Amino acid sequence: MKTHAPGALTGIRVLDLSRILAGPSATQLLGDLGADVVKVERPGDGDDTRRWGPPYVTGTGGLPTGESAYYLCANRNKRSIAIDIASPDGQATVLRLIEQADILVENYKVGGLAGYGLSYEQLREKFPRLIYCSITGFGQTGPYACRPGYDFLIQGMGGIMSLTGEPEGRPMKVGVGIADVMAGMYAVTGILAALHHRHATGEGQQIDISLLDTQIAWLVNAGTNYLTSGALPDRLGNGHPNIVPYQVFDTLDAPMILAVGNDAQFQRFCDVAGQQEMASDARFRTNPSRILHREVLCARIEAALRKKARAHWLAALEAAGVPCGPVNDLKAVFNDPHVIERGAELRMPCEWAHEGSVGLLANPLKCSATPVSYHRPPPRLDEHGASVLIDWLGSPHFPSPNEPPHVPTDA
Repeated sequence: MKTHAPGALTGIRVLDLSRILAGPSATQLLGDLGADVVKVERPGDGDDTRRWGPPYVTGTGGLPTGESAYYLCANRNKRSIAIDIASPDGQATVLRLIEQADILVENYKVGGLAGYGLSYEQLREKFPRLIYCSITGFGQTGPYACRPGYDFLIQGMGGIMSLTGEPEGRPMKVGVGIADVMAGMYAVTGILAALHHRHATGEGQQIDISLLDTQIAWLVNAGTNYLTSGALPDRLGNGHPNIVPYQVFDTLDAPMILAVGNDAQFQRFCDVAGQQEMASDARFRTNPSRILHREVLCARIEAALRKKARAHWLAALEAAGVPCGPVNDLKAVFNDPHVIERGAELRMPCEWAHEGSVGLLANPLKCSATPVSYHRPPPRLDEHGASVLIDWLGSPHFPSPNEPPHVPTDA
């Protein structure tokens, strides 16, 4: 394995008892920041997402490996160990690993780990410095606490689908598991805050992350619009509830986004489009007026934009300082020169992949003193079982339930 520069979280150990997306995306981010992340998986099949395909990674023999692209997206910079936590030996091993861990991340149903002696209440006195992050659909309390939670359900229950889609169409989910990903982001924020608190006080704590709570939190301006006015927002397709024009428009050959953020930008748009009469029209002079006359204005804008090709408009509007852009498919995204320069696509060396590497999405954090690092591709199931036991417990063998704990010599 290549050496890598120490990250901001070098020396921090994370025991990852999570699977699917919210928890694994959080622990991947901790791993990118330098933490030693050990992923505990079920023997035999491991994380459910390993089989959520196609597409699957092609192996060295040209055949599918059984590792899906979905699994790859949230599991780099981790080591995998297979442990049956339903068995006494497995529970003893996990407890020994917890002795060495700074952070535990889990996304079992509420109360699900208590039967194995691994709930926060069962561990807090023995491991007072442990930061224990629980990620569930609905949180540790409340009438829905025991329900299973999935991203699609949460998008529906949390309101985002009521805002997404065409006005006359059906409610529409976001095209990626955004409720899971945002829960993972909030989880990392809470974990980093808890690490700072522990540094000051020596005290660990439990972090209760709910997909529904975090989904509602990122309703942001739409949620606050409702709380302020009491009015239910309409679905606006690609329109914006508080800014006009701020949506997709057709041109002569392809759609484009026009994102006018203030009245001066609107004036410049009208100049470029040869529509000075729109700029002087009292109905369109200010953003509040443009919102009131949204349909009339947007129809006139699209009629003007349809006269020329998208490339013309993008060049002319950018030169005038009017925010605009294309609607890219993913091929266009990853071929964009700016995206290439920023390094959004990552190729990680991977011995078990046919091409010797796997393609991943890079971490967007750009830290000058403690940059993120990519030191392990997503692991095969139990790929690091022996090395984890040696590094964390000092022995290549699973401990027995009655074996005394190993104290590392550098502790």
